[in-house]
Amino acid sequence: MGEMPEEYLAHVRQMTDGKWDEHSLVQHLQEVARRSGASASHFGSGDWASLAGLWHDLGKYKSDFQSYIRSVSGYNADAHLENIPGKVDHSTAGAIHAIQRHPGIGRILAYLIAGHHSGLPDWIKEEAEGRGLEERLKEPAHLVEAKRANIPGEILEAPLPTSNPPFSQEHAHLWIRMLFSCLVDADFLDTEAFMDSTKPQLRKPLTNLETLQSLFSVSLIARDTRLQREGNFDFPINKIRRDVLEDCRKAALLEPGFFSLTVPTGGGKTLSSMAFALDHALKNKKRRIVVAIPYTSIIEQTAQTFSEIFGADNILEHHSNLDPDRETPRGRLASENWDAPIVVTTNVQLFESIFASRTSQSRKLHSLVNSVIILDEAQMLPPELLAPTLSVLKGLTSHFGCTVVLCTATQPALEGGIGSGEAKFQGLQNVREIVRDRDGLSRSLQRVSLQMQGPERVDWLSLSLELAKHMQVLCIVNRRQDCRDLWEALRKNTVETPVHLSALMCGEHRSRVVAEIKSGLRTNKPLRVISTQLVEAGVDIDFPVVYRAMAGLDSIAQAAGRCNREGRNVEGRLGKVVIFHPPKPAPAGLLRKGEDAGAEVLRSSPDWASMLAPESFQRYFKFFYGRVNDFGWRKFKDYFLTNAGAGQFQFRSAAVWYKLIDQQGSRGIVIWFESGKYSSKGILEEIRRLGPSRPRMRRLQRYTVNVPDRIWKSLRDQGAIQEIKGPEGLLGVWAQCVPNLYDDTFGLRLDGPVYTGTEFIC
Repeated sequence: MGEMPEEYLAHVRQMTDGKWDEHSLVQHLQEVARRSGASASHFGSGDWASLAGLWHDLGKYKSDFQSYIRSVSGYNADAHLENIPGKVDHSTAGAIHAIQRHPGIGRILAYLIAGHHSGLPDWIKEEAEGRGLEERLKEPAHLVEAKRANIPGEILEAPLPTSNPPFSQEHAHLWIRMLFSCLVDADFLDTEAFMDSTKPQLRKPLTNLETLQSLFSVSLIARDTRLQREGNFDFPINKIRRDVLEDCRKAALLEPGFFSLTVPTGGGKTLSSMAFALDHALKNKKRRIVVAIPYTSIIEQTAQTFSEIFGADNILEHHSNLDPDRETPRGRLASENWDAPIVVTTNVQLFESIFASRTSQSRKLHSLVNSVIILDEAQMLPPELLAPTLSVLKGLTSHFGCTVVLCTATQPALEGGIGSGEAKFQGLQNVREIVRDRDGLSRSLQRVSLQMQGPERVDWLSLSLELAKHMQVLCIVNRRQDCRDLWEALRKNTVETPVHLSALMCGEHRSRVVAEIKSGLRTNKPLRVISTQLVEAGVDIDFPVVYRAMAGLDSIAQAAGRCNREGRNVEGRLGKVVIFHPPKPAPAGLLRKGEDAGAEVLRSSPDWASMLAPESFQRYFKFFYGRVNDFGWRKFKDYFLTNAGAGQFQFRSAAVWYKLIDQQGSRGIVIWFESGKYSSKGILEEIRRLGPSRPRMRRLQRYTVNVPDRIWKSLRDQGAIQEIKGPEGLLGVWAQCVPNLYDDTFGLRLDGPVYTGTEFIC
């Protein structure tokens, strides 16, 4: 083993010959400053981010850190982290120095520096973990100890930033987040370049938007050539799609800002929105395109479409459901900071990264600067967080050069005043519709007729008798128990066993069932499917008849999208969508408000034929938003606006609060299920023997069912689930450990203590 170096170090690593390679602290500070400043120059704040980079690791001059780094036998990936036992606080010193140099400017820099490993802090500690920044800044001993090392004057006395922050007070927090993202990404990248010289080359994107636009044009020419060869070029549907594409390309020449793209199912929305994004990005010198989608079922279809056009290596697909077998080393690195020309991701990844405190989530945020953001299925933005969500979108367009496209068939009413009473807040302004005649487009793409059974609530038996008359029919209900009860009733009235779909089935099970449904539809087999609303989430199926329990008009439209989807009704008629009132209303909360607003729009409409027209959805969302009690504005204001003038922000508490998918009150259970070359039991056994890994844990997600806490506790107390134990101890992941807990038809069984048989120890 070689001798440890004596100069001030940022990192060390032991080479194959046993000698030590050293990363000079001065060199690290200067390089992080350069990288961070270059990233922030895209929004005019390079001097702020550069100074944060120069001061971020001043605490590493402390003797206790230098002693620690020299005691590490080889490189320890956690050697520069804090807040875990044995680690040295090396970020507080730089934060205190920033405050001492200038109280105002220093306050901003202190957030970045103090949080560059542990995450953006709260000013005052609230419910979130970690100490508040105010408390940490009262510990000057950190800086006193660091200064004993005679830190170079060009670092300590570097000039303060002179550029003006590009934000309104409402978006001060967003600017700080952008600076933070630049700093932590620069820190990660410089450390990585020292530790593994192969990774920087892997990180370089393979192509650029100009090349991708050429590939896109080639694919459109090939498509039109194929349609002409098949004699389908002049079909009405293909002409409609070309018209939508032309509208998108014309609108792409307009100035950046907010756009809406209102295109019904079948209108070519996916490709046309990409045509807009590519043309608009190149005209306005945008750096990348980000497509955000609410459901993984849609994202996989969309990513596959784009991969076929641009090549899989040129599309970054980033979501939790990504198959590890499809993930490349280049893609894995790009997902850390979104350094790719086209990113296809989820709303959760996009918006929770914007509001994140953790460095691993925040580092990608600066990649949104000067980008085109396509929000597919824009109506799915969660109402309870609509105010903060629209606020950051306004900030991205106003201050960070973004263009945002609200893309959906059911365009929500997001302009002007939203809501009523104390909940009311100001939404977007100047949203430009891309489609020149969206009402005419809606009429030309009409494929279904809506029917209403009447104001009375049905019973499951009578509804099952009606469903049994149809050879192929889909019925969508609001509750899991409704799905089970109607399935049981229908089973008694048909020869063929109906199909059940609900969220009590794991993802792998649902995928198998959906594949069987598609096969049955293609071969014209008798097929009656009872499902919860999960089937509306981008599942590409096409029934001649669909029944839908009363719900919000957007949900009814999504259900209608599963009916006569391709316009191929063999009798040449419109598909039939029947709306009925179930025995019980939807659960209290937003689902109930949506159901009530949907019923109100249906009652007040003089023309049923136009119920799925754009104007109907505008009316529906105004009704719906008028019933929402809280859009998240009050919390958002408390965290970021009330004390913004004093530089007091609650970043960490806001990150805990802002969750698009509220996992609080629910827990995941890994069930036993086999599919193809994988089985959940096999993956669990690998984890038990070898420990968790990224691919194993990602695969396990496909075999997980989320249930309320009370159900999870009941299953635990009955001994039906156990915590998985790896080589280093318990992992906090719980799995089925007895037979009969999971059913091949219904999924996870919640109908009583049926868990008997030989135990399987996880």
